[in-house]
Amino acid sequence: MPTGAPSVRAGATAEDEAAPLAPRARLLPALAAVYRAQLSRARVARIPLLFVATFQSIGIMVLMRGVVDGGSEARAVVAGSTVLVVAFVALNLLAQYFGQLRATGGLDHYATLPVPPAAVVLGAAGAYASFTVPGTAVTAVTGSVLFGLPLSHLWILVAVVPLAGAALAGLGAALGLLAPRQELATLLGQLGMSAALLLGVLPAERLPGPIGWARDLLPSTYGVEALARTFDTRPDWAAVALDLAVCGAVGVVSLSVATWAYRRAAVR
Repeated sequence: MPTGAPSVRAGATAEDEAAPLAPRARLLPALAAVYRAQLSRARVARIPLLFVATFQSIGIMVLMRGVVDGGSEARAVVAGSTVLVVAFVALNLLAQYFGQLRATGGLDHYATLPVPPAAVVLGAAGAYASFTVPGTAVTAVTGSVLFGLPLSHLWILVAVVPLAGAALAGLGAALGLLAPRQELATLLGQLGMSAALLLGVLPAERLPGPIGWARDLLPSTYGVEALARTFDTRPDWAAVALDLAVCGAVGVVSLSVATWAYRRAAVR
């Protein structure tokens, strides 16, 4: 053969030679691509549900206004209703989304892409959590006006929404990926949102002991507590930072579990 020409083993043709695989995408570029794709999809398909989540939270505050006048109870109602918007989208809808992906074989599509499993989970979770920002802002402002709470520290939502969203989105993704059937994933997502409603909106001092312990295990609780503390005249910022740190740590754990659940579901 001429010098420099590629050598081919005897009896083999060009078609028999395996084409080299594309290099595996790095985490951050893959994460950005999945995030943009999921955010575009959510913006088209989930806007009506975002209105439902926002109106639901505002409706709960209007109902509670008849039995709660102010003080710590009013702060708990407004904070819990605000974080409930995050729970509805990031936990409930994400559990349904991953449950549907698993049931319909949609995970096979992602499994064929050269992207890390963490990018798929984090991208979807980040998109769904970001989608809750308008609803949480509207709910927090409406609740503060309704109960006469100060608006000066609502900037804390910049930290509460992503941290609570990460924790709840990781939990929702894990529930959807681990549920053996799509219907069970939907049920678990609804139960998780109901727990965020009952344990987050109701004041902690009104809950019995065992239910209070369950409240401490709910990821959204620490986001609710952090937001509620900022409605005080002089917020305890050390306690707020501690609640946010716990919320962030729970988010890391829940997203790690969701990534493991994705790997487990994708190879089956």
